[in-house]
Amino acid sequence: MKQLLSFWHTLHHSFNNLLPIILVVAVFQTLVIRQVPDGLIGMIIGLGIVVFGVAIFLQGLELGIFPVGKNLSNNFARRGSLPLLMGFGFCLGFAAVIAEPALIAVAEQAETISEGRINAFTLRLLVAFSVGLVVALGVVRTLLGQPLHWYMIIGYLLVVTVTFFAPEEIVGLAYDSGGVTTNIVTVPLIAALGIGLATAIKGRNALAHGFGLVALAVMVPMIAVQFYGIVVYTLFPADPTELANGAGAMALAGEVDTAIQATAGSYALGMLKDLALMLRDVLPIIAVILFFQYAVIRKKLPYLQRTVIGFSMVIIGLYAFVVGLKLGLFPVGTSMAEQLIGLDTLLYVYLFAFCIGFATTMAEPALIAIGEQAEEAANGKLTGSHIRLLVAGGVAIGITIGVHRIITGDSIHYYIMSGYALVIFLTWLAPKFIVPLAFDLGGVTTSEVTVPLVTALGIGLATQIEGRNVLIDGFGLIAFASIFPIVTVLLYAIIMERCKPDRGESA
Repeated sequence: MKQLLSFWHTLHHSFNNLLPIILVVAVFQTLVIRQVPDGLIGMIIGLGIVVFGVAIFLQGLELGIFPVGKNLSNNFARRGSLPLLMGFGFCLGFAAVIAEPALIAVAEQAETISEGRINAFTLRLLVAFSVGLVVALGVVRTLLGQPLHWYMIIGYLLVVTVTFFAPEEIVGLAYDSGGVTTNIVTVPLIAALGIGLATAIKGRNALAHGFGLVALAVMVPMIAVQFYGIVVYTLFPADPTELANGAGAMALAGEVDTAIQATAGSYALGMLKDLALMLRDVLPIIAVILFFQYAVIRKKLPYLQRTVIGFSMVIIGLYAFVVGLKLGLFPVGTSMAEQLIGLDTLLYVYLFAFCIGFATTMAEPALIAIGEQAEEAANGKLTGSHIRLLVAGGVAIGITIGVHRIITGDSIHYYIMSGYALVIFLTWLAPKFIVPLAFDLGGVTTSEVTVPLVTALGIGLATQIEGRNVLIDGFGLIAFASIFPIVTVLLYAIIMERCKPDRGESA
């Protein structure tokens, strides 16, 4: 009974996360577009599957993976072995990201639109390896008690430098790949590791030294994927006709249609095959936990039956989530882009982008949770409600600017480099206690529901606007959604600090 009640709360939580998107889409369909989208029933079914998939997935994490992961972190922190902590951090970061559903979705779209030049599994391995290295580095930073702002300033200077040389086909995808690493699996696991270590080490402050791993996990994949793009597009160039817009758009549409037919109409054997693929995706994180539990700590898993049930729910939830994406959220984003571009004015495109960004972020559960901790860290200079408004406003502004870039056809290089140059400048000026929180807040704004819809919106706009290349112009919105919350939070902290010079900074 207790577990059923917990699942009901999780289901309600998942629905609330999706509700703002439903409301914004319904308002625009009713008052602006004034027509029923094609395939409405399929979209509704897909959205319902997403809600159930996310709920089952989250419940599985709570039952199985989180308790075991937390227990491992506490055991390693007590042992105090740096190589062991770094090894566990690397494996945990790698395993969490390789199973990240939003990264799976973005990587598959990138492979389809690039007609195989970008390999989805290679992209996922590259991003996961980058995050593993980042978490290992973050463990060292926590142990040494080093401030985060130097890591972020030097890191983003490198990001901007690499962006200058990276081919335009990869820039948007690279920044989106960084954004989607901080999502439904990664944030809780990585944040728990950082805070757990900071709590266990004498002389460390959980808020000052525990935060920042999520921020680092966003940054480093951006660099790695851009280097991957330099190899694929600069060192081994292909025939330009392979990247034609029409072919990419048709391939994407064909993928969605195939997915709908394969998932909605499959029989038991097909479903078992799809579940086996999900098991392959989740297997790394299960293998890491089991290896460190039995081979390193050498203790049996507590509550073995509950853990097995939790792991099974994670796999089933992931399967349902991916099916729901292809049936519901991808078509919604693409359909809305097509309908809005067809109107007499582009004003509604900008308005829709702003509303979707603001509404989805205000309902983001991870943002609500981290906002409460940020309020405590800021010693009254920021409140949880102010933080949510600042971050939601930043996401809304970012997505709107990203949509403007797609409409105008401007190069993403200059937008991204300018955005992060502003972030670096504000990081230098901002009170140092707020820097880790600000960068983490930029990472938690891209939820498991927001990412697929925003990605589909960008691809849909690039498909519908003449002269746009889907691979070059369709990606990048997630990057804008991650940059501008950092800007708004840092800027607000700077203003508040200047207005109250008599109040000292917190350590």
